[in-house]
Amino acid sequence: MKQKPQPITQRYFYCPLCGGALKYRNYDEHPRLTCQACAYILYENPIVGVAAIVFNQRGEILLGRRNGGKYCGLWCIPCGYLEYDEDVFDGVKREFREETNLIIDIVRVFAVQSNFHDPERHTVGIWFLAEVVGGAPQAGDDLDMVAYFALNEIPALAFPTDQAVIEMLHRER
Repeated sequence: MKQKPQPITQRYFYCPLCGGALKYRNYDEHPRLTCQACAYILYENPIVGVAAIVFNQRGEILLGRRNGGKYCGLWCIPCGYLEYDEDVFDGVKREFREETNLIIDIVRVFAVQSNFHDPERHTVGIWFLAEVVGGAPQAGDDLDMVAYFALNEIPALAFPTDQAVIEMLHRER
C-alpha cells in the first residue's frame, strides 16, 4: 500500500541567509520556500532513516518497543536517523547497536520506502537485512524492550512502512 504525502505545512518562516520572509512559490509545479528579500530557495529535503532486519534461528524477526513520544508502546524494526556526515552502512550498524546492544554485519539492502506518516517530518527509510555477529539483546536509546516475533504474529506497529516491509518479507520467504 503506497502512502500519499500530506499537505505542505510551512515550518520555516525566515531565510537562514538574510533573515527575510520565506513564502512558498511554485517552481516546475513544486512549491518551494523562497526568500522574499534575497531569492534564496530553502529546499526541504527528506531525512534519511535506516533500519536493520534481523532474524533468529527460528526465523523470527527482532522488533523493539518504543519507549516515548507519540509512538510509545508500539513496536518497530529497530531504526534511527542517519547523521549528516555518516555512511548509510555505518549508520545502520550504529543505530542498531544503540537500540538493541547488538553488533551486526549487513547482508544487503532489502527495501527503500518513503515515509509520509508524520506530516512534520518526511523521511526516506532504508531497511537492510543483517546478521548478528556480537552483543546480547538489550533495549536502549528509544526502546524499552526488544523481542523476536514470528512474521505472522507481529504486534501493533508504530510505522506503516514497517508493516509494508514485513509484508514484503512474507512474500519473499
